[in-house]
Amino acid sequence: MGPCERKLFLDIFYFCFFLELVESFPNIRQRHVNFNFYSYGAGDCLPTHDDTDEAYAANRDRPPPLRRLALATYVHSEWNTDWGGELIIYHARKDPRGNRVLDVAQCIAPEPGSLALFAVPRFHRVCRVDALAGEHKRLSIAGWFMTEHDA
Repeated sequence: MGPCERKLFLDIFYFCFFLELVESFPNIRQRHVNFNFYSYGAGDCLPTHDDTDEAYAANRDRPPPLRRLALATYVHSEWNTDWGGELIIYHARKDPRGNRVLDVAQCIAPEPGSLALFAVPRFHRVCRVDALAGEHKRLSIAGWFMTEHDA
């Protein structure tokens, strides 16, 4: 399979996966998307979280949309592995005492032009951008596909 065929196959695969996941929840009333631009310079990071924070939905008269699928695409023109900024995705489990334990499931380098997709909730973080990055910025467009539901 050549590069063009591979890209087309993956585009169709990801689109079908996305539709199947987002439409798999019962009683969907509305669908939403939200995208944001992020710029991480040397020293910047994002602590571990699972994208279920409802603070973004303040002052609403009904429950906020539920984030279902998260994505990040990297729009910087170059990136060196020594510069850090990896997206770490965790697998959550309970230890014998019932405490949450996070095991690294994936470490995704912010390669220019690449795309990361994962279901929400899922614990993840962005590693600190190293001083070796100098003036280079880890630039991304990240967002969520969300659903609202009838009670």
